[in-house]
Formats: sequence, structure tokens, C-alpha cells
Amino acid sequence: MNEKKEDKHKVKMQKLKQNIDNSITKANISKGVGVLLTGNGKGKTSSAFGMAIRALGYDYDVAIIQFIKGKQLSGEEIFIRKNFPKITFHQMNTGFTWDTQNKAQDILAAKETWKIAKKALMQKKYHLVILDELTYMLSFKYLDEAEVIEALKNRPKHQSVVVTGRGGGKALKEWADTVSEVRDIKHAFNSNIMARKGVDY
Repeated sequence: MNEKKEDKHKVKMQKLKQNIDNSITKANISKGVGVLLTGNGKGKTSSAFGMAIRALGYDYDVAIIQFIKGKQLSGEEIFIRKNFPKITFHQMNTGFTWDTQNKAQDILAAKETWKIAKKALMQKKYHLVILDELTYMLSFKYLDEAEVIEALKNRPKHQSVVVTGRGGGKALKEWADTVSEVRDIKHAFNSNIMARKGVDY
């Protein structure tokens, strides 16, 4: 009985390996990828920072541009700034838009930050560019969507870009090669549990 189960498992794993090998063989296009990390769940920025650390492990040049965030330090930011001082790291530094409650100021800050992001998207030296919370700038119409999509499409061929944030619109999803949606099934904050240092920020 156990021998039959082992044989079935072996056949199943062989088929799985064959499917994976076939997929690897078909993937013959070498270019930078566009990644959109969206959805209402927790972990989009953390995932993007994980990709930054992966790229830094290979000594690639990385640019991180954060829209919205910036008033409160995160553990990822502290780690990267401390251990990779040469990394390009810019924050809009206005905090969340519901904190400022000043639309004109937020639009101006978004446009200034976009200038820096757009410059990074034009530089061949960057293997990876992270545009954290960019989706909000499009949803709130603080930035021109057509201009943003054009810059993303016209970046250097080898450069990969990660965009994070909720929503972002149809055009952004069509641009991306990979779209991952993080679902909010349950969140500690909704049970009145405080954000935890080293876990949530």
C-alpha cells in the first residue's frame, strides 16, 4: 500500500517538474519587469523592500521613492539607510494626505517627488526602482496618469520597477508584467491592537 502511494507521488512530482521545466524553457525574453503590488491587505511596501534587499544582495543599484510616507521611520528604511548609504532613497515627507488636509500642498509635493522618480526611471544605472504608494497619486489625480505610464514604458530595457499602493487604475495594471493583489482578510488594527514596532513599521 505504501509502495503504491509512493509510486503515485513520484508520478505526480514528475509531471509537476515537467510542467515547471516547460515554463522555464518558454521564458526566453530578457528584460526588466513592471510589478504592481496592490490590494487592501498589509505587506505591499514590505514586499517591495524585500525585492530591494534582494537586488542589493547582488550589488545592483536601487532607487526607492516613497510617496505619502515619510513622517514616521520604518524598520526597512532604517536598515537600508544604515547598511546601504549609497542607495537613492527619497520620500515625499508630507506624511499621509489625511494628515496634511491641504490638497494644493500635497499636489505640489507629489509633483516634486515625481520629478525625482522620473529622473530615476531615465537612468540606466538603476537595476530596480521602487515607487512606493504611487497608486494614490494617480487615484487622487495629483499626477497626470498618461505622463506616469509613458515614463514607466520608456524606462531602460533592463530596469525593473515596482509600484505599490491600493488601486491605481486600469492603465497601471495593463502596464505591469506582474500584478499581485494583497487581500485584507483580517487585520489586528481592526481589533484595536496597536501597530507593533518591528512588525508593522
